[in-house]
Amino acid sequence: MSDISNKVKEYFSFKLLHKDINCGARAGIITTPHGEIPTPVFMPVGTHGAIKAMPPSFLYQMDTKIILANTYHLHLSPGPELIQKAGGIHKFMGWQGPILTDSGGFQVFSLQRKSIKEEGAEFKDLEGKTILLSPETSISTQQKLGSDIMMAFDECIPYPATRDYVEKSIARTHRWLRRCIESWKNEKQALFGIIQGSTFDDLRTKCVEEVCSLDLPGYAIGGVSVGEGHELMKKIVTFTAPQMPTEKPRYVMGVGTPQDLLMIWENGIDMSDCIIPTKYARGGTLFTSRGKIRIRHRNYRRDFYPVDTSCVCYTCQNFTRSYLKHLFDSNEILGQILTTIHNIAYYKKLAEKAREAILENRYLEFKAEVSKYYPVDEETSQEDLNSD
Repeated sequence: MSDISNKVKEYFSFKLLHKDINCGARAGIITTPHGEIPTPVFMPVGTHGAIKAMPPSFLYQMDTKIILANTYHLHLSPGPELIQKAGGIHKFMGWQGPILTDSGGFQVFSLQRKSIKEEGAEFKDLEGKTILLSPETSISTQQKLGSDIMMAFDECIPYPATRDYVEKSIARTHRWLRRCIESWKNEKQALFGIIQGSTFDDLRTKCVEEVCSLDLPGYAIGGVSVGEGHELMKKIVTFTAPQMPTEKPRYVMGVGTPQDLLMIWENGIDMSDCIIPTKYARGGTLFTSRGKIRIRHRNYRRDFYPVDTSCVCYTCQNFTRSYLKHLFDSNEILGQILTTIHNIAYYKKLAEKAREAILENRYLEFKAEVSKYYPVDEETSQEDLNSD
C-alpha cells in the first residue's frame, strides 16, 4: 500500500448501497472532487476532450454524471502542457463534472505499427515522429490533465492470444502498474488498476490477486470487447467480477451495447464506457425502449412520431422521425447532434432504471424486459458503425 493510496481517500470514495438479492447486480455511489456518481453508470466517451456532436450544455441538462477523455489523443494534440496551462481538462473543455481518463493502452493496441517493450509502447505519430508512451508518460499526462480518475498503463491483450503471450504480457503489465503507482503524486486523482488475462481463468485470477493486493481506489476488467464476442465476454466477466473487492468500484472497459451492459451489471459491475451510442447516432442508428431503429430508412419519411414516445430528451420532445430522416438525407449536421442527444439520454436512462431495479431487488425482471428488444444474438452490422 502506498502513501498516496491513503491520501486519496480524502477525495475519492465508493459506497456500496445495495446488492440485489437475486443476482450480483449492485448499486452504489462514487464520490470525486467534481461530484458524486450513482452506479451503475455508463460514461459517454469524449476522445479529444469533447463528446462528438454534443454541446456540454446538453450534458448538463441531462444531468450526466461523468464522461471519459482519452490520454493517447490528448497527449498527441494539443498536448498535456497546454491543457495544464489552460487550467486542466475540466476548464479546457468547459465541463465541471467528474472525468475519467484512460491510459492510452487501448489506442496503442489498435495501432498496426507499434513495438511493445519493457520501457513502454513505441509507435509513430501522423507526422512520422517516434513516440514512446510509457507508464511514467501516461501518468504524467493524466496528472497534467487533472482528471478525477486515472487508468494505469497496461497492454490491452488482443484476441485470440496464446497462453505464453498472455503470461508474458500480464507480467509486464504488472511491472508497469508499479511504475504507474510510483509516478502517481496527486492525491486528488484516483488511480485504477486493470485486470488482464485474456480468456484464461487462472491468469485472470492471478491478475486479480496481484493487482488488487495494491489497494488502489478502483479496479477495471480490461481486454474484453476486442473481438471475442458476447459469450466469451460474459464468461470472462462472470468469472472475474466476483473475485474483485466488493468495497471498490468495478469497471469494465470499452463495453457498450445494451446486451453487454445488461450482462455486466448483473455481475456486479459499476462502471462502463463505449463509443457505441455516439458512433451509432452519427450513422443514424438510434436506441429506443422498443429496440434499435435506423432513421435513414424510407419508412420514416412520413413518420411524425418522436424517436421514442416514452423518452423525454430534447430530441424526442421537439422533433419527429420524419424530420430527423430529412436532416440525414440533407447531410445537415443538426441530425447528428439530435440523434447523439437521444442516444446518450437513452443510455443514461437505461442505467438509472437498472439502478432503480437493483434497489428494489428486481434486476433480473428488468433485464428480461429490456432483453426482449435487445437480444444477445442480434448482430452488429457495419451499417451501424458508418458515420457521415
